[in-house]
Amino acid sequence: MKQFLFFSDNGWAGLILRLTVGFIMLPHGIQKMFGWFNGYGFRATIHFFTTIMKLPWLISFAIIIIEFFGSLALLAGVGTRLFAFLFIVIMTSAIITTNYQHGLFMNWTGNQKGEGYEYHVLVIGICVALLVSGGGNYSIDAMIVNAMRQGLWRQ
Repeated sequence: MKQFLFFSDNGWAGLILRLTVGFIMLPHGIQKMFGWFNGYGFRATIHFFTTIMKLPWLISFAIIIIEFFGSLALLAGVGTRLFAFLFIVIMTSAIITTNYQHGLFMNWTGNQKGEGYEYHVLVIGICVALLVSGGGNYSIDAMIVNAMRQGLWRQ
């Protein structure tokens, strides 16, 4: 199991992909967690998710935690496959619950009632690639695998 979670192909693609998703998702997590970047903060986001969107409290909490800490984990390259999978779940859920009804395209002209799901599809695609490649160069995942290979971490 450790091998599956932490294995990395040690290529540059994993590094580039996880930094891309990490830097894109981190501001969204910060908006939800702290209210920075015109976000609403933890309490207001939980309130919105539970009262307006009718999500269970635990799911609402998990979204905020995953977007914030998952982004940091991807930037560091720890648990890359786990957090890539969790981002796929979040993005797929966002498409189904919120964005699908508005079509593919984002609301660049202000003519739609909401945003499309093209952004979500991009994040899903990047995360699927991370599931395949792992964290890549300069990831904690790769360091863990190297330690396992050298016998420094028991399997």
